[in-house]
Amino acid sequence: MALLSPKRKMQSINALLLTGGSAFGLNAAAGVMAFLEEQNIGYETSFAKVPIVPTAVIYDLNIGSAQIRPVVENAMQACREARHENMMQGTIGAGTGATVGKWNGLDSCMKGGLGIAHFENDGAQITAICVVNAVGDIVDEHGRIIAGAIESNGDFIAGKDYTSRWKLPKAGMSENTVLCALLTNIQLTKVQAYNMAKRGQNGLARAIYPANTSFDGDVVFTVSSNEVKFDHEYMYEAGAEVIRQAIINSVKNAGSISNIPSFLELDKLK
Repeated sequence: MALLSPKRKMQSINALLLTGGSAFGLNAAAGVMAFLEEQNIGYETSFAKVPIVPTAVIYDLNIGSAQIRPVVENAMQACREARHENMMQGTIGAGTGATVGKWNGLDSCMKGGLGIAHFENDGAQITAICVVNAVGDIVDEHGRIIAGAIESNGDFIAGKDYTSRWKLPKAGMSENTVLCALLTNIQLTKVQAYNMAKRGQNGLARAIYPANTSFDGDVVFTVSSNEVKFDHEYMYEAGAEVIRQAIINSVKNAGSISNIPSFLELDKLK
C-alpha cells in the first residue's frame, strides 16, 4: 500500500484486488500477478515486468468454514472470466461472507455484500465498487436503517436507542472492513486521485452508522484511465455519492448465507 502514497514515485498499477479470507486471501494476489505475467503486463524492471497489484481483504472467517478462502486458481479464473458488462451484486465474490451491524455481535448481524453504483456527466464517468463488512448499521439517505443489528422479530436494535451503537462492539476488534474502489475516466494526478479517495470516505459516513470506527479497517482506492478533463471538485463529490449508493446496493442485493438474515428477507421476519 505504501507505493500508492502521493509521496512515492509509482504512478500506475496493473490491477486492484478486493477479496475475502482475511490475511489468507492475500495469497490470491499471486493469481492476478500470474495472469498479468501471461499477458506481459507489469512494471518494467531491468530483468522482468513485475505486475503491481494492490490488494485489500475483509475478515470473513467467522462465516461458514474458516478453511474456505480465495486461492491463486480462483483469482486467475476471475481474471480470465472478467467482463465489462458484469454488474452482479450482493452475496458474490468478496462480498460472499460480508456482514453488517456487528456492533451487537454476530448473533444479531445481517448480510453485507458487494455493491456497485455508477455516475456519468458529459462524458465523465465514475463507478464505485464496495465490499461492505462493517461494524455499523447501513442507513438510507433519510438516516433510516435498512440493514444492521436486528432482533428476532425483524426490528432494528438501534431503532429504540441509536446511542447503543456507541459502545464497545461485541464483534472482534479487527474483523470488520469496508473496501471501496472508485474507477473513473477523468484525468487525475496522483495527488488528485488521493484527494478523491479521501473525499470518498464521506460516502461511508453517509451510509454506515457508525463509520470509520477504531474497529473497522476501511479503505478507498481511486483508479483513473486519465481520458477526460472534468471539474475535480465536482467529481470528488460524485465519488462520495456513488460510494454511498454502492454501499446501499450491497445490502439490498445480498442474499442470506449461514442463516444470517438479509435485506431481501426482512418482510418474512416481520
